[in-house]
Amino acid sequence: MVISGLGLVTAGAWGWNEAVSLWARADPAPALVDRSSGYHRQNGARMALLVDSARAGTWLKPMAARRMSPASRFAVCAALMALDDAGLGSRFEEGTTAVVMATTYGAASVSEKILRQILHEGPQSVSPALFTESVANAPAAQIALAVGARGANTTITQRQTGVAAALKHAEVLIRTGKADRVLVGSVDEMSPLLHAILDRIGALAQPDNNGDEVGRPFDARGTGWLGGEGATMVLIEREEDVDRRRGTFRARFIGAGSAFDPNAPRSGWGASPGPRAEALTAFLEAHQVSPQGIDRIVCSAGGLPEADRLEARLIREVWAQEDLPPILVPSATAGSHGGALLGGAVAAVAGAVFGPTPGFGRRDPEAAVVPHDGRRLPHAKTVLMTVCAPGGSAGWALFGEGTS
Repeated sequence: MVISGLGLVTAGAWGWNEAVSLWARADPAPALVDRSSGYHRQNGARMALLVDSARAGTWLKPMAARRMSPASRFAVCAALMALDDAGLGSRFEEGTTAVVMATTYGAASVSEKILRQILHEGPQSVSPALFTESVANAPAAQIALAVGARGANTTITQRQTGVAAALKHAEVLIRTGKADRVLVGSVDEMSPLLHAILDRIGALAQPDNNGDEVGRPFDARGTGWLGGEGATMVLIEREEDVDRRRGTFRARFIGAGSAFDPNAPRSGWGASPGPRAEALTAFLEAHQVSPQGIDRIVCSAGGLPEADRLEARLIREVWAQEDLPPILVPSATAGSHGGALLGGAVAAVAGAVFGPTPGFGRRDPEAAVVPHDGRRLPHAKTVLMTVCAPGGSAGWALFGEGTS
């Protein structure tokens, strides 16, 4: 299987070329989150990596966009970009096309509007139109409508590891013949209320002495993620189908997997990789890939110490005493939500250049991982994507070099 098309909507980048430039510059530009509703703590996090939503007009007609939540708009635009990148136009006319989405928080802004209507005006006031966009599977449904995808339509909400589970589900759909191709990706929006909640539970990067908020992955000074939003969509097809139409592909999709540690705390990250490391080792062995055969590791780390340390220990346990390959952290530039991980992993194997990891400067001794410092790297043939989530889950995916 191959990734024949890639679409990205992130803070500071719409599409492949802009995203590649963004990661090469490694210069995130967070914006102030609207605090007018009074949700935020007085001295808490104020910044996030927000998408320039006005640019959706390039891909969506105003009448269609007005019926969608921000998350749906991000996802549909990214899906249309992926089709364009694959050279397939804007709709599918032949074969079975499935859609598989991952989301951590769903349509937060629309859910808030519905709850406000219930609280202030009563349940009878809830808008049916709003309700259709409040559910987690709204972006996947909107993609299907926009591109004519009539196959299975699935949304996975497995916290941060949903993207790995989505890739695995897409793999199964194609291998079992239930789909000829799958649009698969990850999407999230960062509403003011969600941003305030994440800050209150200690997940977001806190202002430093200069008032700056920086996600510092694997850094001893890390205080939390720099929240972000957006979507990444990839089109996965059989290689022979791409060859038949004389197309090219960004990367090979080797496979995806996941694991769960029942001993991990329900709402915490846990300190020991335990069964997750064993499962990753077994996954690599099943695909006949040794740790030494991996040219890059693309991590989900974002600056939250507990999360980064767990992911670092997972990697360290699998590599044992061997040297680690270069560690890339795309979320440090594009934010810890909204598809930056998947987009960065595909970009890494497709030849993108990554600048120095933003925010890193002082190694966390409990993580003992030093992310990429910006030096020029040889071309990657095999890339491993890893992601951990609170509650005991972890996921990963393997990608190989493509033809474009």
